[in-house]
Amino acid sequence: MSSIKLVIFDWDGTLFDSAGQIVDSLQFAAQQHQQPLTAEDAAHIIGLGLPEVMQTLFPQVPELHDAILESYATHYVAHSSHDQWFVGVHEMLHDLKQQGIILAVATGKSRRGLDRVLTTTASHDLFTVTRAASETKSKPHPLMLEEILQHTGIDVNHAVMVGDTTYDLEMAQRIGMKRIGVSYGVHAVEELMSYEPIYIAQSLTDLHDYLIQHVQTKR
Repeated sequence: MSSIKLVIFDWDGTLFDSAGQIVDSLQFAAQQHQQPLTAEDAAHIIGLGLPEVMQTLFPQVPELHDAILESYATHYVAHSSHDQWFVGVHEMLHDLKQQGIILAVATGKSRRGLDRVLTTTASHDLFTVTRAASETKSKPHPLMLEEILQHTGIDVNHAVMVGDTTYDLEMAQRIGMKRIGVSYGVHAVEELMSYEPIYIAQSLTDLHDYLIQHVQTKR
């Protein structure tokens, strides 16, 4: 396998322990506007851009999408102050950075939402480039990965996408990028396996160890 020089991470459910709050906030917003929504359905769309979330969950009421999104965003910001990285993420990112690996983020968040959590985690400087769904195409379209490759100048053969959803892995698969799934996120391992990941990490420690074994160390 070609050595890895660029690691691109999904955010929610991969680095950041926020899936539960996203589900709660989506269900709150749906209830505010008298729309049915199960926790399972809410969890399954994590990773998509917010307009795509609305189209997927509430296709019957397009006229309510803006209002539901406003309710969701208000609730999420008000109740997510304790959301944080999964245990071990800080150490993994700093370890990879020390090895000379380029780090990036490709997320379904809006730019405003991503900048807020980058500030919360004091991690702006860890990532060479970040892409949010509001400034490009939503997953699983691969445009945000193509933009990251262009920005970094890294060939697709030396990059890997790490994510907890099929949207992450399909996005990478579409451009022939290596992909790693994580089992602790919102999509089942069986779903992730259908996109032929090179590895499924069972924990943050497992992911950390695997990446360190396969990165191109600085010379």
